[in-house]
Amino acid sequence: MIINYIGYTFNVVPKEPATEILIAQLGFAGFESFVENEDGVTAYIQENDWDASILEDIQILNSKEFKISYKEEVIEQTNWNSEWEKNFNPIQVDDLVSIRAPFHDNPNLEYDIVIEPKMSFGTGHHETTHMMVQQLLALDLTDKKVLDMGCGTGILAIFAEMKGAKPIDAIDIDNWCYENSLENVARNNCKNISVFEGDASLLKNKKYDVIIANINRNILLHDMHSYMHCLNDKGVILFSGFYKEDISVIDEEVSKYGLKMDKVIERNKWVSVKYLKYFLN
Repeated sequence: MIINYIGYTFNVVPKEPATEILIAQLGFAGFESFVENEDGVTAYIQENDWDASILEDIQILNSKEFKISYKEEVIEQTNWNSEWEKNFNPIQVDDLVSIRAPFHDNPNLEYDIVIEPKMSFGTGHHETTHMMVQQLLALDLTDKKVLDMGCGTGILAIFAEMKGAKPIDAIDIDNWCYENSLENVARNNCKNISVFEGDASLLKNKKYDVIIANINRNILLHDMHSYMHCLNDKGVILFSGFYKEDISVIDEEVSKYGLKMDKVIERNKWVSVKYLKYFLN
């Protein structure tokens, strides 16, 4: 079955913070995937979930602070797949991790992750995914119970298993990401990853040693309570998906739960932040 998507390409001036706000509002409206570019962002929604009034409740489009224009088009799944195949180049992280598609040669680094991203977020090309891989590289994950929240392609959950983590839960609210993560988990012969479709409500009564959350800032803040209450004592939480200037907002919220910032990685104004839970409940 071929699923068509509607793609909206937004030109945003000035780009920040308007693009981040726009993505958050579009996400709540049902848009599933986002690709940022130099001029703004392209957002995708399944044709079956789309209607002509889909943008009526996107408040930022009516803001006088920003100038936002857009165009829309119907995108067929098969056309998207051929497009990313033409443009998806293999990458390496710290000369230790290779992230490639099935049709790329294996560079024989210590870790080799094979990803077929389709429309899901998380190929390693974006700064946030790259930094999260770097954060995980520095951790001892042997027998650690891990959560990959907003898993996209499943790339971070897959890497966590390669580093010895088990068991691992990978969760994404996007059906496309859920299906894609299942495919990539199987492609990398992972045995300890369970993939779920849903949101933070799935975390009730769960406990993890390491939590990975590479998500939009507003969603991180909204779900912070859930993350904090399922993190084990002496646990580690890794956040990304936001800019350097947003660290203070994230830190203020995390600090309410007694966690301490331990490490910050910055890449082209995007950041990844590591927090440690030292105290006992």
